[in-house]
Amino acid sequence: MEPEEVETEKKLWISRLFSKILNLLLALKVLVSQLQVCVGATNQIAWSERGDLAHGLRRKGSAMEVIMRYPAFLRENGTIGFVAPSFGCATEPYKSGFLNAQKRWREQGFGLQLGPNCYVEEGVGISNAPKKCGEELTAYYCDKNNDCLISCGGGELMCEILDYVDFGQIRQAEPKWYLGYSDNTNFTFLLTTLCDVASVYGPCASAFGMEPLHPSLNDVMLLLQGKKLVMQGYDKWERESLKDEEHPYAPYHLTETSVMKYYLSDGRTNVESLREAAVKYGGQGDLSRTAGMDRESAGRSAGLTGSGDVMETEAVFSGRLLGGCMDCLVNLLGTKYDRVAEFTEKYQEDGIIWFLEACDLNLMGIRRAMWQMEHAGWFKYCKGFLIGRPRLGMGVEEFGIDSYQAVCEMLYPYHVPVLMDLDIGHMPPSIPLVCGSMAHVCTDGKSYRVEMELK
Repeated sequence: MEPEEVETEKKLWISRLFSKILNLLLALKVLVSQLQVCVGATNQIAWSERGDLAHGLRRKGSAMEVIMRYPAFLRENGTIGFVAPSFGCATEPYKSGFLNAQKRWREQGFGLQLGPNCYVEEGVGISNAPKKCGEELTAYYCDKNNDCLISCGGGELMCEILDYVDFGQIRQAEPKWYLGYSDNTNFTFLLTTLCDVASVYGPCASAFGMEPLHPSLNDVMLLLQGKKLVMQGYDKWERESLKDEEHPYAPYHLTETSVMKYYLSDGRTNVESLREAAVKYGGQGDLSRTAGMDRESAGRSAGLTGSGDVMETEAVFSGRLLGGCMDCLVNLLGTKYDRVAEFTEKYQEDGIIWFLEACDLNLMGIRRAMWQMEHAGWFKYCKGFLIGRPRLGMGVEEFGIDSYQAVCEMLYPYHVPVLMDLDIGHMPPSIPLVCGSMAHVCTDGKSYRVEMELK
């Protein structure tokens, strides 16, 4: 054999060997991933590095006590990770908004880690193929090089990535804050109900590029840093946005005055269309911890500022926050990802405060969604409801009902407070809410406050 042939044969042999090694490494990686899932399904007493139980369980005497796991807060000069499990920031005005937001965060001293799908526009209703989106979300959630994750945007079909999200691996990972809303309900909600890990329901990344920044966005960053866990509504809200391709930094167009609507546990309401129901279902008691106090004492106890008309409509209630965008929630209902029954049973002593809002649902869609969730047993152990302004339902009627009737028809028999037209969801601004946290809500009928405890 000629020397040249020997050299060629040697190179081919080395190439085959290298290929076999790569295949072995890939097989080993898959095996390790499968073992992690198995461990996640069976080992309920594995401790995380912080000393918390990795599955939201800890031994208390001879029984297992459920605990909600809370991520470490974003530290000074920490690193913010960005993923696009729904839409990315590939088009305007979102791309410019995201770039300006990055500039702001860097000026504040934060490091940034962008996922591969942030500027991609190759998927249907999401940034990329479902498999690539699911893999990105899993990898960046488990990556120790970022301290929290912010979603690039909402979208349409984030549900399709769920089969490619490794919840077993995520359950084993150190908890980290995940921020997003709308289509991101597919992860904020499941992170809490499947993994007993708290998440933040709030604005996506490009919103932080507006000039000037709205106080609600400052509140989000303060929450992520552990500096603010008490949220109150804002004075004005936006009916129509001025943000477009030519004005990517436009701030919220705040033309509407915020007016909270309510239906309380004893039938008190400031909604004319609910008064007939209030007569039928009312008089079932008052959850207010200030009952019997004079007006001044009640105001101090509620911790609210306002006109002083506290005793007329005062209500205080507590429970564990759970919810998101109804469009997504009813899509998850009844699937293999629906573990709400188990979740509410685990936390029945705390009770559940549901926060709900709607994007593309009209009034009939909202009413059907409420019917479906109620009949699926989701509202068992409910302590109250926080309802955001419906994007397609403000000030309209369908078949003789308004948005308040669409929401409340299924809720009257529970005799719990229902606060509506709140700063939650698609009609900004929006207060950030920690899904999974213990919340204490108080209202004097005109303003409201949500105090979140991480316990």
